[in-house]
Amino acid sequence: MKRTMMWVVALAMFLGGALHAQDRDIAGDWQGTLKAGRDLRIVLRIYKGENGGLSAKMYSIDQGSQSMNASGMTLQGTNFKYSVPSVGGSYEGKLTADGKMITGTWTQGSQPLALTLVRATPDTAWGLPEPPKSMPDDANPKFDVVTVKPSDPNRPAKMFSITIKGRHVMSFDTNLENLITIAYGLHPKQIVNAPDWITSDKFDIDGVPDVEGQPSIKQVRILMQDVLAQRFNLAFHHDQRGLSAYALTVAKGGPTNLTVTQDKPSAPGNFSFRGPGKLAVTNSTMDAFCAGMQATVMDKPVVDQTGLTGRYDFYLNWTPDQSQFAQMGAKISPPSDEPDALPSLYTAIQEQLGLKLEPAKTSVKVIVIDRVEKPSEN
Repeated sequence: MKRTMMWVVALAMFLGGALHAQDRDIAGDWQGTLKAGRDLRIVLRIYKGENGGLSAKMYSIDQGSQSMNASGMTLQGTNFKYSVPSVGGSYEGKLTADGKMITGTWTQGSQPLALTLVRATPDTAWGLPEPPKSMPDDANPKFDVVTVKPSDPNRPAKMFSITIKGRHVMSFDTNLENLITIAYGLHPKQIVNAPDWITSDKFDIDGVPDVEGQPSIKQVRILMQDVLAQRFNLAFHHDQRGLSAYALTVAKGGPTNLTVTQDKPSAPGNFSFRGPGKLAVTNSTMDAFCAGMQATVMDKPVVDQTGLTGRYDFYLNWTPDQSQFAQMGAKISPPSDEPDALPSLYTAIQEQLGLKLEPAKTSVKVIVIDRVEKPSEN
């Protein structure tokens, strides 16, 4: 459970879930301690909106400042419940007669844990951590210091990811293909003339940018481009090739469940998985969503043909097939025959987002590698 809750923060969302209070005003801060290997202080902040509607955010304050969307909340008599889709968690409890306490259970995965929430007062409320300072919008960062070394072959394999911790930008079990696809927003099939070791050799990267603050997605890409130039001596040129791809379009009836983000365009966004097929996206354009899908999930490039120009927050949950997540090193089990199994990606995109993802033949950009070298260890 400890590891699962650590994952919670990496996938944190800045959204609110709607509910309607029936008999009691439960707006305000509720707090309690979850014993999940170590004590984790949880704050549920419920807001009262116009027409009696409420929205809520949940925080795990010992793990960072980011919030998680609390959705599907109901208060029926004394029965209270909500869920956190981004981490697959849910809570059910009972409100006491005096309206000052909710006793219940937090469930995430197969291990339910007791969690009692107490209404906070100005004297008892736990302060929320300050959110990390973002890099200036116009910053063009490079690594001031960066370490690249071979990954430990005996370490259990994980899906490739980039982690930001303090001023450090880190990646583990990272191959050259991972770096190039993230740095330049490409699918592996858009990399031409790559060396044989593009996927076999894996590296751990830990660098400190020369600009303070948390980088945006665009700035993370700039940093990955920098490490490719600094440590891998990458040189390439651009070209166009006709390739099989997937086209993302708007389905009949229009998009659904795409919430216009409340974050600034320069704020860090999330394209985060709590497991294969369980995706949380924040502050993302459709073009960035396509770039994330082709870099992590799909076996072909993905082209945005939606015409949507906004930035959105949304969830997408599906049952992956064995053609997906290959570039992330994930082992996908055959689809389940269970009646309550999640739908395929193509069905989920249409049902959950009002979009369509279909095969297409189109001209896409590629990079042709002219030179690249294995980095010397430092």
